[in-house]
Amino acid sequence: MAQDRVEAVERALTVLEAFDSPQEHFSLAELAQATGFYKSTLLRLLGSLSRFDYVQRDAHGRWHLGHAPVRLARRHLPGRQLARRIQPLLARLAAESGETATLLEVEDGVAECRLVTLPESALRHDLHPGDRWAVSDDRDPRPALPGGAMVCQPLPGDALEPPRWLALSGPAGRLDTTRARAALEAAAATLSAGPGQDAQETGS
Repeated sequence: MAQDRVEAVERALTVLEAFDSPQEHFSLAELAQATGFYKSTLLRLLGSLSRFDYVQRDAHGRWHLGHAPVRLARRHLPGRQLARRIQPLLARLAAESGETATLLEVEDGVAECRLVTLPESALRHDLHPGDRWAVSDDRDPRPALPGGAMVCQPLPGDALEPPRWLALSGPAGRLDTTRARAALEAAAATLSAGPGQDAQETGS
């Protein structure tokens, strides 16, 4: 309803909507044309949006989306297609290894468990979707596990996606790292082979 509208918020959202385009970088003039706002108004809106990292300005004075929209989007569970392909692999990895099988992502020094299958064993590494921990190297998502171990296998992706890994983790004295690495490599190869191969493997 009209009384629920906040004009400044709607203007800011209108600016963000302009970035929903194949074009990644915009000059102030291009944003003014896309939104219909005066440049002076745009600068105030962009200033507020940039303080919360919704937009960023590059060295050439052009504007692009910041990290905040991506961070918020990542708080949702992985897309159904991703979950449909990877969850059966995690279930198989956990059943065959007896260890915790996970899909991990890392961004800006923070690793997050996105999908997980826990083994039947009561002595296990308990992880749940949404669990997060700091990492010192974005290329190594492993958490500190006193008495435990984790083996990770990177998955291919593109520059727009955060790095992802398949992982097996459990008690250090029980987890066979050589077998775990081989199982993870085979699972990653199955994913790379495409959905048809994935369905064939998970159904075998």
